[in-house]
Amino acid sequence: MTISPDFSPAATALTAALGAYLLLGEPLLGRRMYASLTRRRATEPGALVRYFRVVLALWWALAALAAAALLLSPGTAAADLGIASPDKPAVVAVGILFCVVIAVTSGRALRDLDRQGKHVPGRAAIEAMLPGTPRERALAVAFGVSDGICAEFVYRGLLIAFGVGVLGLHLYAAAALSVLVYAVAGYYQGRQGLLVFAVFGALLTGLYLATGSLLLPVALHVILSVRDLTTLTPPTPSAPPTASAAPLTAK
Repeated sequence: MTISPDFSPAATALTAALGAYLLLGEPLLGRRMYASLTRRRATEPGALVRYFRVVLALWWALAALAAAALLLSPGTAAADLGIASPDKPAVVAVGILFCVVIAVTSGRALRDLDRQGKHVPGRAAIEAMLPGTPRERALAVAFGVSDGICAEFVYRGLLIAFGVGVLGLHLYAAAALSVLVYAVAGYYQGRQGLLVFAVFGALLTGLYLATGSLLLPVALHVILSVRDLTTLTPPTPSAPPTASAAPLTAK
């Protein structure tokens, strides 16, 4: 995979500001918002709906800024940000099918553990976001889809292109930097969230570099995020959710 992005001065300033927010502001804001949801979920019926709406707005605002950076740079092609057909479409198609099979199989296993009252790895880290009503469930699906699309476009597509085109980094160094920034986003799930996001981000970045397209990373991210948020039962009002244990991948 090779990219040769040429950012305009306006796009450079915009992306630098966005990168600073992703590294310094978003982790703190995400942790604060999730902590607030955790406290209010048990007593305020509309807390989760409001949370999803705010995060959805934030995600698409970030994606819009990334798109603006692309539009402001005539020397940067969409393919430089991963918006392109994969180098090996058949491999990507098989990969997506494999992801679906794994998500369905693992989802059933997690659901069985949950119904039996056994420990579900990662449940505590996202428990406050588990939907309990049809409205919440619809928003959870929208959240998972937006999480996959927007996160890949911003963290993988834009940040790697910025690292190569503006910072002058080698492609793999820019990719490593994007994984670091993405890992910090897991701070809202605690220290273990940093590790899980780093591993998950490295996997997605590897898929992007191997295929030359964001299609497979987006598909995997969406599938797992939706699985995480729609498989398990929500917390009961009498048992406020906590935020510990190994996180799942939903953001």
